Amino acid sequence: MTETAQTWKAAAWMMGSVVSFSLMAVAARNVSAVHDSFEVLMYRSAFGFGLVVVLGLVTGRLHEVTLQRLPGHFLRNIVHFTGQNLWFIALTLIPLAQVFALEFTSPIWVTLLSPVFLGERLTAQRMGAAALGFAGILIVARPEAGTLSLGVGMAAGAAVCFAAVSIMTKRLTRGISVIGILFWLTFMQFFFGLIAAGYDGHITLPTSHTLPWLAVIGLCGVGAHLSLTTALSLAPASFVVPIDFLRLPFIAVVGALFYAEPFDPFVLVGGAVIFAGILLNLHAQFRRT
Repeated sequence: MTETAQTWKAAAWMMGSVVSFSLMAVAARNVSAVHDSFEVLMYRSAFGFGLVVVLGLVTGRLHEVTLQRLPGHFLRNIVHFTGQNLWFIALTLIPLAQVFALEFTSPIWVTLLSPVFLGERLTAQRMGAAALGFAGILIVARPEAGTLSLGVGMAAGAAVCFAAVSIMTKRLTRGISVIGILFWLTFMQFFFGLIAAGYDGHITLPTSHTLPWLAVIGLCGVGAHLSLTTALSLAPASFVVPIDFLRLPFIAVVGALFYAEPFDPFVLVGGAVIFAGILLNLHAQFRRT
């Protein structure tokens, strides 16, 4: 396959990721009145686990699932489960575009955490990228003196969790296949969700209204991770990451059309500042390689 063909294929996979993440957010909104976030993640993982097993059988790669580095999988999935809960709750409290804009600070947190957990050097360019990211957060959140929106705090916490997951995933991919990571992700998080959802002795069963949306969440959850991982294997991150940012204007339009959410220009401006910080970090990285 030529480099041009690989680039176009990566772009197609990333558009799949953009659509998958956006559909998952919309689906979560549509079940939030019936199911809490723990139940949503439980059902999502159940659907996702079935999909991963079928995918592994069809591709002949199910044998790649092993018990190797199981504690690493457990820690990664605890943090990811926490981040996903914060993300799903934030979706019900603040506009969709605001959730996505704050989620895009995750690469900035990776920049700040990687020196501690991966031994990478924190350069002046990376510090500048982090500063732009925080400036973008302030523009998006626009906190008033002495106040902080619970939804904004949830979305920001989710971004930190996703950054930690990215670092742990980077470690796991050194010897663990994508199928193996997705298998343990869906398997473990099903039981995390089951325990958390059943803690009060009551689990709401899917209804005729919520079942299709829960299936969408499960399919899109696996599809988004598969699309993103595949795109990164085909093209440089400097090409892949900017495509992912299309989620912000896309979800802003969805929120305005279907949920009557105000089209807030500050969200787009703040998102652009966050994106500039990400690009600065990528530019500095590729200058060194």
